[in-house]
Amino acid sequence: MMGTGLDRPKFRLHPAQAVAAGFALTILIGAGLLSLPIAKVGLGGASFAEAIFTATSAVCVTGLTVVDTATFWTPFGQVVILLLIQIGGFGVMTFASVIGLAVVRRMSLRTRVTAASEVKSVGLEDVKGLVLGVVSISLVVEVVVAVLLSLRFLFGYGEPFGRAIWLGVFHSVSSFNNAGFALFSDNLMGYAVDPFICLPIAAAVILGGLGFPVIVQLRKYLGSPRQWTMNTRLVLAGTVTLLVAGTVYITAVEWTNPATLGPLDWPAKILVGFFQSVQTRTAGFNSIDVGEMDSASLLGMDVLMFIGGGPAGTAGGIKITTFAVLYFILVAEIRGDGVVNVFGKRLSRAVHRQAITLVLLAVFVVTASTAALMLLTDIGLDALLFEAISAFGTVGMSTGITADLPQAGQVILILLMFIGRLGPITFASALALRERPTRFEFPKERPIIG
Repeated sequence: MMGTGLDRPKFRLHPAQAVAAGFALTILIGAGLLSLPIAKVGLGGASFAEAIFTATSAVCVTGLTVVDTATFWTPFGQVVILLLIQIGGFGVMTFASVIGLAVVRRMSLRTRVTAASEVKSVGLEDVKGLVLGVVSISLVVEVVVAVLLSLRFLFGYGEPFGRAIWLGVFHSVSSFNNAGFALFSDNLMGYAVDPFICLPIAAAVILGGLGFPVIVQLRKYLGSPRQWTMNTRLVLAGTVTLLVAGTVYITAVEWTNPATLGPLDWPAKILVGFFQSVQTRTAGFNSIDVGEMDSASLLGMDVLMFIGGGPAGTAGGIKITTFAVLYFILVAEIRGDGVVNVFGKRLSRAVHRQAITLVLLAVFVVTASTAALMLLTDIGLDALLFEAISAFGTVGMSTGITADLPQAGQVILILLMFIGRLGPITFASALALRERPTRFEFPKERPIIG
């Protein structure tokens, strides 16, 4: 009897592939909406290059732009960008899971597996709770920050009520999702010394950069540090260390620079230095002209952007946990320890391989992209390396060269933003889900190292 074809196995994407496909589809839909004449100020619509770059930057919560967000896009276009930022910040599959829960009140097994791949859940039983936690945390933080910013714009700067609300909402969503899009042509340079604008935005960026698993655990065990996982401890310790180090470094290097911190008094210098340290980690807002910063500052910011924030959140980079794992491996090797211990727990050797693999891939991608950009342009290494790391780390900070790059260079940045947003998810998930029993082992041999 001939088969009907109904018994053939259905083609199913690997969860990591499903996440990548979801992001790609969302970017294409966003680009289509931004290409509409209603999305652009003036006659005609945006070019496909402008639309696809902006959509990628928004969905990948980066913030790099080839056009002025404040003047190029209409309110419709800005709303589209805001929605793309929110979807990209949630995670496309997480957002789809939320829609599914709202419609059918449940999550299928495959939906849970895919969502778990995106939010880095260690098990399927807690995926629904984590997804709902992501939504509730995001909305609470965004609403609080939006209210604070709206009140400041309304009473501090005399903005009309509707305009003040829109500015508050847009910058709240953009900051918590670490996107870095702003509705001012000079980003936030006009508010560099205003703590009532800078500090709420910085707080939202820090919270978004911690990662949703850390925020969920802090909400549950804030007063019980002993209940914190190794991931939470690493992210919190790394965040504080990098914020302080970044603030001290940027402020010290730029202290006398007449084009950045030089003209400010010392409290304003510290505020701006702290704000830039926060933004460099992954958000991409700027309150001073990055293009005028010292080369030493740019190099230090390259390091901060490459490390990024916490995993399973809105931050980019290789993630604090990856950097911390490498640090503890280094310490253990120097001490001659047989195992790597972190906060009283032994680190799995599988994590060693994942961290090393991820960092080597990241270094290769950034190096190859920077070399390609150097071949395409006459721009200096400092600016091109900064731009490449900013795109890969989904930071969005720029020395001002993005719009001046040739179209091939902008395509490279698009790929970097996409890889940077999905790379850690894709590779970590693939490595975690491809474990299989070892049936045999080869003889051991050690090459000479160093």
